[in-house]
Amino acid sequence: MALFGKKKEEKKEETSCCCCGGEQTATETASTCCGEKVDGICCIKVLGSGCKACHQLYDNTVKAVEGMGIEVEYVTDLQKIMEYGAMSMPALVVNEKLVSSGKTLDPAEILKIIGK
Repeated sequence: MALFGKKKEEKKEETSCCCCGGEQTATETASTCCGEKVDGICCIKVLGSGCKACHQLYDNTVKAVEGMGIEVEYVTDLQKIMEYGAMSMPALVVNEKLVSSGKTLDPAEILKIIGK
């Protein structure tokens, strides 16, 4: 008997990333990670709570990859953010790996991190 409408969580067994071959959890699989690799980068995500610093990192990241054909995703879901291990916001994730946390990087710093 289910108590008060609690739902069972379903977990997907498939754990490989469809674009970079890295490991993902079931909740990450539902995100828009996948696309063609562009210069070794398949996905860039900015993790944030919606604050000014988080939006600034997102804007700077979009500016940094402008013209490269790379899409930047902005993630505000706290559960997804915790799965990356980010302890402070804003955070930057490249190819499903946390590369920066707690800093608002400028476009030049972002290009340096992604190897451009």
